[in-house]
Amino acid sequence: MTVEVSLRERKKLATRAALSHAAWTLMVEQGLDAATPEAIAEAANVSPRTFRNYFASREEAILAGLVRQGTSLVDTMRARPSDEPLWDSLTQVLPSFVSAFIGERDDIAVLMRAVGDNPGMRAQHLVTYERVNQQIAEIIAERTGMDAEGDMTPRLLASVLAAVLRTSIEIWASDQTDRALPDLVRDGLAQVRDGLPIPAPRPPLDSSRP
Repeated sequence: MTVEVSLRERKKLATRAALSHAAWTLMVEQGLDAATPEAIAEAANVSPRTFRNYFASREEAILAGLVRQGTSLVDTMRARPSDEPLWDSLTQVLPSFVSAFIGERDDIAVLMRAVGDNPGMRAQHLVTYERVNQQIAEIIAERTGMDAEGDMTPRLLASVLAAVLRTSIEIWASDQTDRALPDLVRDGLAQVRDGLPIPAPRPPLDSSRP
């Protein structure tokens, strides 16, 4: 009986992953308008009814992969030595992790445009970051012996880390920098770890000079 339940659950997870992959691929290759629930279901070789059993909207399906990757981040953090300082673990894990799960810059640029242009995508994007934020808070609480719900520190630090990841990804996806994504994440983590030092203001330009 246990084996039967396990196989059933694995099949359900595989179907969910296939729908999410189909939704993401349609958005990236053909645009958000092409990623209808019916088209997603057809691409995944299931019925539209099956799609509705797994996802409430196309936006949720498109971004489900990022939530799933957040779970693997928790697993990676748990695999770090238990006596390793938390910041050292974060610095070791987050830069390489974010590069692996984000994928191609052009694909993320498409996502950012969809988020900016479509209210439904924007709302689901916020929900996705909140879920990843909660996952990070839980692993911080686990590593520090705190309560992810009752203690402020895990939630504050998780929010800051989520902001570092989001800002690094947005800068990288905007194609306004030649720096690699892991380097942007490392820089963001270092700034936060150092208390986010504010640089001295730049001297004003001398308008009288030619």
